[in-house]
Amino acid sequence: MLNFTSYNKGTKTILNFFKKIFQATDEQALVPQGEVKIYTRDEHNVSRSQISENALKVLYRLKKSGFQAYLVGGCVRDLLLGQEPKDFDVVTDASPEQVKSTFRNCRLIGRRFRLAHVYFGREIIEVATFRGSENLQSEHQKVHEDGRLLRDNVFGTLEEDVWRRDFTVNALYYNIEDFSIVDYTGGMQDHADSLLKLIGDPQTRYREDPVRMMRAIRFAAKLGFKMDPETEQPIAELANLLGGIPAARLFDEILKLFLNGQAQQTFELLRHYDVFAVLFPATDQCLATQEHEFPRLFLAKALENSDKRIADGKTVTSYFLMAAFLWEPLQMRIKEKLAADENETAAYQDAANEVLAQQVKITAIPKRITQSMREVWFMQPRFLRRKGVRPYRLLTHPRFRAAYDFLLLRAETGGAEAELAEWWTRFHQADEAEQKRMTRPTRNNKKKRNSRRTGKQKQRQN
Repeated sequence: MLNFTSYNKGTKTILNFFKKIFQATDEQALVPQGEVKIYTRDEHNVSRSQISENALKVLYRLKKSGFQAYLVGGCVRDLLLGQEPKDFDVVTDASPEQVKSTFRNCRLIGRRFRLAHVYFGREIIEVATFRGSENLQSEHQKVHEDGRLLRDNVFGTLEEDVWRRDFTVNALYYNIEDFSIVDYTGGMQDHADSLLKLIGDPQTRYREDPVRMMRAIRFAAKLGFKMDPETEQPIAELANLLGGIPAARLFDEILKLFLNGQAQQTFELLRHYDVFAVLFPATDQCLATQEHEFPRLFLAKALENSDKRIADGKTVTSYFLMAAFLWEPLQMRIKEKLAADENETAAYQDAANEVLAQQVKITAIPKRITQSMREVWFMQPRFLRRKGVRPYRLLTHPRFRAAYDFLLLRAETGGAEAELAEWWTRFHQADEAEQKRMTRPTRNNKKKRNSRRTGKQKQRQN
């Protein structure tokens, strides 16, 4: 008698077998056999003299140990542009454990996908094992309730690793074996055309990791590249998926967006693709509803100044930028509280608490940064008090310079009186005698104080 249980199990096994074959065929179709292009040393401008000495040590030692070793990602892209990369990332067929056994100065990090960090003093060379390309339609595919696709990282080959990367210009591999560049995706041509193109189906790739939308905007602004139409089209539609990303990760990505030297252009692109409204909803609402141009001008000028400082090799503080982003929502809350007869100090404190409480749910701004933001905010009304000892106290505050720059920014864009900013510029640059003269109470104030004292004395005598 035929055992139907065994038959069903056997049939299922056979079906799964053929399913895997067809799935493998689909994945292999993503890697056009024979179409990989190798750019020899004389066909590109990347030189070993441009590469970190420590990165070269890692590449050569992996090669000497019998492993494949490549530079990949942003460092190759930037080297092709003639720029100096901030980081050098290495990929290899060695497992993390094999990398660790090859380098004594190595630590393994990560849980879902283990990475090796090789330490050379303050410089860290990140070494990753080739990632596998798990088929999207496989039984392992998971979908989050908010629509994001969830995938597990698995080890694979160089050919598979290519298709797990985000953009074609970030999927170029510099081979230490012969100093060639390996290109599976047409990234070299896109690089030459200044085109930013996502690898794979954009809808799928953005749902896998919505942060890729932020990366697309960041690279377009940073590199001055134009987005491929298919890469660009889904961003506004899928921007809300960013709401499902952990707030701490979003804050880190925001810093990358606005501290890359192209903050002003990044801001315009974020608003154009409706991403800014997800990251800073209160600010976006203010920008959309305000009749006057101050909020937009204020932010644009803050970002322009930030870009200039970076271009000049100066530091930019994240708390200053975050204070600028949330200044207008803060002002709106303060006006509401003052209209309800709340005193100024309490209005500032309560409004700051509410604005920050709302924002940290979206972007987890660390407490040390929110504290500095508060100090810059709370010093703004104190700039109005220019007589007696108060200006001296303000001058010694640890955040005076940042708060003063914030005041200048407000005055420059119509949010504060120009005369006030000019006074503080003269005051903090003046000598002691001039400062005393500038803060001396007026005669009218003296008469008022004297009349008050005389009145009190007469009351005591009576």
